[in-house]
Amino acid sequence: MNLKQTLKLAGAAGALIFSSLGFASAVNIGTNDLAIHGYDPVAYFTKSKAVEGSAKYTATHDGAIYRFSSKKNRDLFKSDADRYAPQFGGYCAMGVALNKKLDVDPQAFYIEDNKLYLNLNKAVQKKWLTDVDGHVKSADRIWSGIEHLSVAAANEED
Repeated sequence: MNLKQTLKLAGAAGALIFSSLGFASAVNIGTNDLAIHGYDPVAYFTKSKAVEGSAKYTATHDGAIYRFSSKKNRDLFKSDADRYAPQFGGYCAMGVALNKKLDVDPQAFYIEDNKLYLNLNKAVQKKWLTDVDGHVKSADRIWSGIEHLSVAAANEED
């Protein structure tokens, strides 16, 4: 391989790496781009509990695949995905308030003002519940600064 080809190849690889860093997912997705670990986002509102979704009923939103426990829930989501999708891309709401992107336990959820908030675990959720309004204000302010950062970049210590 000559120098010109090597430089082209290095430039292409660099561009690919740069573009993947610049467009990190704003949605917390796991294996196969699955959101909320496969839990049904609509069920939090309709059943007031965490319900596992089925691979039979799916919809995509913001680059993530959501699963639903029924066709009805999937159709509700598709009619107004922003209403049912979790806040802060499905990352831990308390984590966002602390300038972090953390995974969630789908069982640690809270609905406030018709918005779904998820937390890392039940212990973190207890902290979240001590000042929901204050934490929401902090998280709303911080989210715009970390939304498109990779998890690693968002969680770097200063």
